[in-house]
Amino acid sequence: MEFWTAFLIGFIGSFHCVGMCGPIALSLPYQDTTKVKTATNVLLYNFGRITTYALIGLIFGLIGKSIALAGFQQGLSIAIGILMLLAAFSILNVEKQLVKLPLLDILFKKVKTRLAYLLNQKSKKKRTLYLVGFFNGFLPCGLVYLAVVGAISTGDILSGSFYMAIFGIGTLPTMLSVALIGNLISLNFRRNIQ
Repeated sequence: MEFWTAFLIGFIGSFHCVGMCGPIALSLPYQDTTKVKTATNVLLYNFGRITTYALIGLIFGLIGKSIALAGFQQGLSIAIGILMLLAAFSILNVEKQLVKLPLLDILFKKVKTRLAYLLNQKSKKKRTLYLVGFFNGFLPCGLVYLAVVGAISTGDILSGSFYMAIFGIGTLPTMLSVALIGNLISLNFRRNIQ
């Protein structure tokens, strides 16, 4: 799998992020004494997300390696391709199906609880901005699942991690814009993008 596809998935799909992650990104207090410090705060949040994506890629790269070693790569590629087409035509809502799995439901609830705690903290330290991004990366997201397919297809642990990190970097231009000029984007516009 070519790594440029990861960047394109992130970059083109990042408009979806405006509707989904935008509210979290807009709720964070990025403003600081200088524009450079404000931009640094925005980057901390986004690097938290990218760290999570890289960890997810590590896990799914390992799964891809195991599948490749077992000789099931071609069958997996066909199955994933069919699932992607079903999801693209809104026949299959991957996010809703995954949340129904008991183990993932528990995980997502814990992530949401942790996010709520971090967002309600009175002192918003730089560490908090990073952690909000880190936990945000674990929330259910069809776009992330699409990138995970690429991470699996790399068939390698480090390549899977790198693939997901490049995907996250692809989302940066839009997410930086939302954080820095987000108050100028109306709620209706964000909903329409979603």
